[in-house]
This record gives sequence, C-alpha cells and structure tokens, in this order.
Amino acid sequence: MNITIDHDSGFCFGVERAIELAEARLQETGRLHCLGDIVHNIAEMERLKKKGLISVDHNRLSELSGEPVLFRAHGEPPSSYKITGSNNNELTDATCPIVKKLQERIRKAWEVLSETGGQLVIFGDPDHPETIGLQGQTGGKAIIISDPENLKNINPKKPVDLFSQTTKSTEGFMQLVKNIGNIMKPFFNDKVPLRVHNTICGQISKRMPRIREFAARHDVIIFVSGKQSSNGKVLFSHCKEINQSSWFVSLPEEIQGKWFTGASSAGICGGTSTPRWLMEEVANKIKEIVS
Repeated sequence: MNITIDHDSGFCFGVERAIELAEARLQETGRLHCLGDIVHNIAEMERLKKKGLISVDHNRLSELSGEPVLFRAHGEPPSSYKITGSNNNELTDATCPIVKKLQERIRKAWEVLSETGGQLVIFGDPDHPETIGLQGQTGGKAIIISDPENLKNINPKKPVDLFSQTTKSTEGFMQLVKNIGNIMKPFFNDKVPLRVHNTICGQISKRMPRIREFAARHDVIIFVSGKQSSNGKVLFSHCKEINQSSWFVSLPEEIQGKWFTGASSAGICGGTSTPRWLMEEVANKIKEIVS
C-alpha cells in the first residue's frame, strides 16, 4: 500500500512558535505553567509535560506568585495580563502575532463603536480560548456568533463591525456576512452599515482547498488531530465531504484494520495542532497493520 503524509499538514506558524518558546523556557527553568493546553493534542501535551510543562486554569493562575507562566498562541484577554502583572510572574507571551494583531484591531474598533452606538460581532466559538481573548478586548461586550440562532442577538437597526476567529471556515464566514446583511437591509435604504473584516488566518484558509485535493487523491484518509481542535474539526469535515473513507483519530492505537480493506493508497493529514512526529507514528502503524 502507498502511504503518504500530507506535507501541508501539521503545526501552523503560531503553534510551532509557541512550542519553541515553551521548550526554550523549559530548558532554563525545568518547569513552566501554561494557561490552558498549549496545543489541542493529547500526544503532544504528554511529550511536553515530561519536559516540565504544567497546564493550569485561570483560577490556578491567581495563585502562582512569581512562577514562570506561558500564554499560548490562542491569546489571552487583558484580565490575564493584569493577574500575571500583579503576581510578578515571569511571563512568556506566545500569542500568535496574527492573533495579537487581531486583538489590537478589535480593541481599536470597539473604542470607536462604543462611542458611536455600533456593534462589534465576532464569528467564533464562544468557549474557544482565542474568541475569549478577542472578546476581552471589548470588555465582554462583543456579540459572539457561532450558529444562525445567535443572529437574534444583533440589533439590525445599528451599525455592525464583523470580525472572525482566525481558525473559522471562510465559507461559514461569508454565509454569516450574507445573513447579517439580510436582517439589516429592511432598516436601511441603499447602504447597509456592515463593515466586514475577514480575519481568518491565510494559512488556515489555504489549507482547506489543499486538503480537499489531498483527500481526493487517496482511497483512505486518516486525519490526525486532537478532538478539541476547532481547526481540526473544520479540516476533517472537508476531507469527509470529498472522501467518505476518511477517519478521525487522535492516536495511532485508534486505527482499525478494516478501514483499509480493498484500498491501495492511504493519505495521512491533520490540523494545525498536529505534530509531524505523530503523523509519522500513524504511518508506521498503518504499515504494521497492512503488512
């Protein structure tokens, strides 16, 4: 069987940078407290924990006086910086530069909108750490839209500035633009005051058409990702749409031999939180199963 690992899959720039910063800090200190999991991947988290990385929640963060702390690539709201500042923590800020720039854009937009009576809307998952960090730039006043039901939270009579969590799908974002425009049109004549800021990461948006092409070239697709990864869920849905013989796994042990019955090729791909070494282990597992 021909087994191929997608060269476009694996860590994005932001995640790779965060892990490099964490490993460098761990070499110096031997321990490092990360606010949340640095990456939504169990196997990679286990590897880093062995090096001294400790995941903590926001409640625990308040108790870490003077300890080394890392903010992951997803970014944090201003409140987290206040806590580390008052606790004199040795902070390593691994916020992805793209997310950091988006936070600044949202903060500046909100300063204007809060004075003009406008609304700031974010297309994102309300429980996702990046979205929480973005909403924090507005003091929790941004309207989060994750599904059509949330449209009722928008006042169609007021101007809207629309942004997006960086890992959302372009298709979903463009549909939201259309939906918001439709509910606002009856209240305005010629020009609907809807300002659209497409802030989906270019690395993410480019992966979607590429992974669809990759899925079409193989009999079986093994998609490797953490189950909590928002990006992983989106990319896998694209694989499944193109190739029904697509299977989602987090660890090599989850692979089943029956998936490869009658297949002559298998493609291995993953999300932005999937380490290359894990995809290689999956490839070795497939070789072991089909040999």
